[in-house]
Amino acid sequence: MRRARPGAVPRGTAERALTSVEAGADFDVEENGTEAQAPEQRSRETRGEEREVSKLWHITLSVSGAEAPLKEVRRGLEQLAHDHPFLLTSRYANDHAEIRYWEEARDLHDAAAVALRLWGEHRQSAKLPPWEIVGLEVIDRETYHQRIAEGYGPPPAAPVGVHPY
Repeated sequence: MRRARPGAVPRGTAERALTSVEAGADFDVEENGTEAQAPEQRSRETRGEEREVSKLWHITLSVSGAEAPLKEVRRGLEQLAHDHPFLLTSRYANDHAEIRYWEEARDLHDAAAVALRLWGEHRQSAKLPPWEIVGLEVIDRETYHQRIAEGYGPPPAAPVGVHPY
């Protein structure tokens, strides 16, 4: 699965591929801006089926490995941020990095599965170092904001971008 900005040119192709992106099954907005139910959703609810709603999950992915030139690490993380437009911030050194971003998923298991694939799937296209994932934290939006409000947990991911430690 290639995760990239819609309409992004895949490496090695000469022309842009046009793509369309549909909203999730749990999202529908009428022309006047109010939420509406999709026809298939209305029929599921009339049959008594429960509606699956996706949530936002804050992801912190830590990677580590053999030393690599800082310039190459930074360039790779910048390319990853370009390919994966939901990255908030990345911090890096010559032998480790931390990537923080928001992921939309049905549950924690789905969010973690996507996060665990992120580094490997982009390793070649973004020319990332051959580092291993050494840590993963997945927390829901409510927990993230509660931690910030209580003064513990990671500071808000600002400034956005790729920064050295």
